Amino acid sequence: MKVHESPSEWRRERDAQRRAGVTLGVVPTMGALHEGHLSLVRRSRAENERSLVSIFVNPTQFDDQNDLARYPRTLEEDLRVLRHEGVDFVLLPTEAELYPDGYRYRVVETDRSRVLEGAHRPGHFEGVLTVVLKLLLLASAERAYFGEKDWQQLSLVRGMTDAFFLPTTIVGCLTVREADGLAISSRNRRLAPPDREKAPRFYAILSSASSPEAARHQLRAAGFDVDYVEDREGRRLAAVRLGGVRLIDNVPLDNR
Repeated sequence: MKVHESPSEWRRERDAQRRAGVTLGVVPTMGALHEGHLSLVRRSRAENERSLVSIFVNPTQFDDQNDLARYPRTLEEDLRVLRHEGVDFVLLPTEAELYPDGYRYRVVETDRSRVLEGAHRPGHFEGVLTVVLKLLLLASAERAYFGEKDWQQLSLVRGMTDAFFLPTTIVGCLTVREADGLAISSRNRRLAPPDREKAPRFYAILSSASSPEAARHQLRAAGFDVDYVEDREGRRLAAVRLGGVRLIDNVPLDNR
């Protein structure tokens, strides 16, 4: 596994691959890797000749600086896991390298980014779309892999690639869950034991409630603080807080 800290160094590597006709899949991450990320890595390895994983904790997508400070950083363990998974390349850019303009230039979506997560986290999707655009351009990959757990993000990334005619295909991958149904997330490790025991009720209620209103009522009764539950475009999407930890999830309406 080759680790690139310099985007320009990586671009030279990728240019050589493209001249040789080598296909590439990319998995953009913020590190603290878990089984959800690894499912994306395995899909990429199955569908491409080479795979690249980027690790960058993107400061521009955090509306709460305390949340940014608390985000787990486990680089050495991440690299060990990626080597074990047979990843070919890792990109570790710095903030200065990804934002040489100081974030003066950014991607702004004016409709679907303003609801749900966007309504509760102002500026979040500007940061997400901006960094994803940069990483897709740097990777120059045939395919990029994103999890369906962040459904709104996945939808916006697909829309951005279409709007800007990017040649990379965005591949959505099924949400990976714990045995008790809780969607795997880096934030789960911050749950206190009693909250971790309660957390699977989130998915269970989201999947079984007859309506968003019923889901909101049941979640509050179960001890969750509810940011939103809404049905949009064939999905039921929700965000809750439990013991100060924010969890998001979604389910397809036709599979409830």
